[in-house]
Amino acid sequence: MAKIHFTLQGKGGVGKSLVSALIAQHRIDRNVPLLCIDTDPVNATFSTYKAFSVQRVELMKGNKIDAGQFDHLMELIVSNPDGDIVIDNGASSFIPLSGYLVENDAVSVLQSMGHEVVIHPVITGGQSMVDTLTGLDTLASQFPSSAQMIVWLNEYFGLVERGGKPFEQMKVYESHKSRIHGIVTLHQQSELFERDMNTLLEHRMTFAEAKQSPDLNFMAKNRLLMIQKNIWSQLDLVLGVGNRAGIAKEAVADVS
Repeated sequence: MAKIHFTLQGKGGVGKSLVSALIAQHRIDRNVPLLCIDTDPVNATFSTYKAFSVQRVELMKGNKIDAGQFDHLMELIVSNPDGDIVIDNGASSFIPLSGYLVENDAVSVLQSMGHEVVIHPVITGGQSMVDTLTGLDTLASQFPSSAQMIVWLNEYFGLVERGGKPFEQMKVYESHKSRIHGIVTLHQQSELFERDMNTLLEHRMTFAEAKQSPDLNFMAKNRLLMIQKNIWSQLDLVLGVGNRAGIAKEAVADVS
């Protein structure tokens, strides 16, 4: 049956669409059947990745969230019983979607049909860290313990640490560690690595597309391959390897 990934966080601009795009790319590279859905009613970034054939669920009716569209989302999910389903959600619809899933006991419904539900909260360093930690606490408190949680630590705005303590020593982690299935860290990058990653994001390119791009030089492609290998090695541990005939056997020379 399907493994359903919800990327959720109430704070905007913390990298939810990036996380969704990375999950999608990893599953494609591991030859896992994939359905991608974008429910962000304001910034439909996930939909702009041509490589994923993302389906849009239009949640807005006028200036309000149309709660009935969440039923349509569930229909999309259950009509694709195999592979993985990646659902990207925006900050503006975080509360309505989370409320719908909890009120309708949607996680238990999906699990009773044999599906696996994984929640992907994003924690970022810098000024938004407290808000994102609060978001994680809310998700972990509201959703049933049967829903796995994979926490993403996005260090783009700074290290995820508080009072010198890393995330794994914070109170919110200690409170919910029994249901946190894994942690994926998007590490801080030095100048050239960060520049190349920003180019990737600005052009909505996948790592595979970047490898073939005539606009990136050999060293830029090599740096992106290094970033990809680091993230993929973490995702192999928390999501499974599927068919490993992906980047594991690639040599640096292959990026030219």
